[in-house]
Amino acid sequence: MKLSIVLSTHTAQFQAATFKGDLGANLAKIAGWGYDGVELAIRDPGLVDAGELLSVVAAQGLEIPAIGTGQAWGEEGLSYTDPDPAIRAAAIERTIAHVPLAAQAGAVIIIGLLRGIVKPGVGQGQAMAWLVDALRQACAAASEQGARIALEPICRYETTLINNVAQGLDLVERVGAENMGLLLDTFHMNIEEPVIEDSIRACGDRIFHFHVADSQRWYPGSGHLDFSRILDSLYSSGYDGYVSGEWLPEPDADTSAEKGIDYLRGLSL
Repeated sequence: MKLSIVLSTHTAQFQAATFKGDLGANLAKIAGWGYDGVELAIRDPGLVDAGELLSVVAAQGLEIPAIGTGQAWGEEGLSYTDPDPAIRAAAIERTIAHVPLAAQAGAVIIIGLLRGIVKPGVGQGQAMAWLVDALRQACAAASEQGARIALEPICRYETTLINNVAQGLDLVERVGAENMGLLLDTFHMNIEEPVIEDSIRACGDRIFHFHVADSQRWYPGSGHLDFSRILDSLYSSGYDGYVSGEWLPEPDADTSAEKGIDYLRGLSL
């Protein structure tokens, strides 16, 4: 099992980015606890030196399995489904700007809340049309450099667009790009999926990345989710990528990272 944990390259409002800022020190700790990789949350790739970033991560013996884009929504309000066409265009441009680093790192580009919500005055059908068009543009640009894009179904309390696996698979089919799949997250699945394991099996090879957090969004082992069954279903589906920790830094970031990896490494799979 290849394990990673989320680290934001800059300070951010998003609470479930387990580590934020102080890149060098946090990377050293993450490697020291035994993680194989680090999932980077990057608001704007223009704010980082890609070469230096790759070098610093590699120096700790870590890989970058995925790059999160959600801070562009949380910090700047960019989304694919905003009524303002300039904001929609900026969201697409921001996604495409992640492609060079993702291609170099072999990382999946995650689309979480960058997809937006259905805003007042916008119909669901219109929002979905904008979303499909944006993802087609982003996937086309990513494909040119061999990069992949994964959209994350997110629970109804955070967005009104793509809450569950069935909706996610329908979206993947509508976009029609080979380099587009899904990121599944156990926290959101616990809210939206009738049976988590069945939903994992339904995805087959469309699972491009996988997030773990327990039922209350703390580290695995702190709540009531059965991660042995969940991960057994994941690997039985043929998935061979990373299992990435995206959980609240509770009771603090260091404790959660240590307890999370100890629990996951201790599972019999």
